[in-house]
Amino acid sequence: MERAPLTILLAAPRGFCAGVDRAIKIVEEALARYGPPVYVRHEIVHNRFVVEGLEAKGAVFVDELDEVPEDGQPVVFSAHGVPKRVPAEAARRKLFYLDATCPLVSKVHHEAERHFARGRHVILVGHAGHPEVIGTMGQLPEGAVTLVQTVAEAERARIPGARPLAYITQTTLSVDDTAEIIAVLTRRFPEIEGPRREDICYATTNRQQAVKAIAPRADALIVIGSPNSSNSNRLVEVARKAGCARSMLIQRAQAIPWLALAGVGHLGLTAGASAPEVLVEEVIAAFRERFEVTIEEVTVTEEDVTFKLPLALGA
Repeated sequence: MERAPLTILLAAPRGFCAGVDRAIKIVEEALARYGPPVYVRHEIVHNRFVVEGLEAKGAVFVDELDEVPEDGQPVVFSAHGVPKRVPAEAARRKLFYLDATCPLVSKVHHEAERHFARGRHVILVGHAGHPEVIGTMGQLPEGAVTLVQTVAEAERARIPGARPLAYITQTTLSVDDTAEIIAVLTRRFPEIEGPRREDICYATTNRQQAVKAIAPRADALIVIGSPNSSNSNRLVEVARKAGCARSMLIQRAQAIPWLALAGVGHLGLTAGASAPEVLVEEVIAAFRERFEVTIEEVTVTEEDVTFKLPLALGA
């Protein structure tokens, strides 16, 4: 039976960013150097395939430090960052810990501390409950940060006292949605202080730009990523706003909704910053089994960012 033709518009950049790559390498290097178990507080990155792969090598994922025994084995903090109470508790218990917080998230933490030290109340643009937001808010005393999630919340935000203001943002937000929120904040509070450089990370921005480049040409678009991945969910939203209503998030090839893709001639394909390239290859292979596939890679920029491992791992 003759297979229908399908052009896959493959977004680039896609997949792992430097912060995710570094975090995974920290766990792998700790396992190689100290042997299993290596404890990891929360998912090291938001991807089940990655987490299960590290578990198979001897990583043990825990929710809190009280699950970590005092046996001298390392505990790794996830790429999303942690509240200050977490390393403080680890130090109190004399645990050997490695901080895999993405350096670009650490940058936001430092901004929050700098603003607070200068007497400013901090507005954080982000999503409630996300580990990165919990970690960022946890850098400062309770009440020092006001979380704003939407334009509507920015319009009605009430700031305690008459203190000067500053804003920071989660690193994995929609670039366009965040710009709208910041526009409201700067209109309402003209003296508000912003970051010296944008907080939304280079990888989030680049992946969204790549999706914008392919979405108008795609009959449907697939983002490979986990349901709890902020940057992956934002890619789906960006694709829909850019003109591809049939945009969807899947974790891997076995979840491809074939019936929903009936009649598709051009398929957009990308992966969130915590999804490995092997899952992209797996999805492409699944389409090759059903279609006569042509790959067209659409590149909007090249990435060459790398981050060093912690000194404790000899970097």
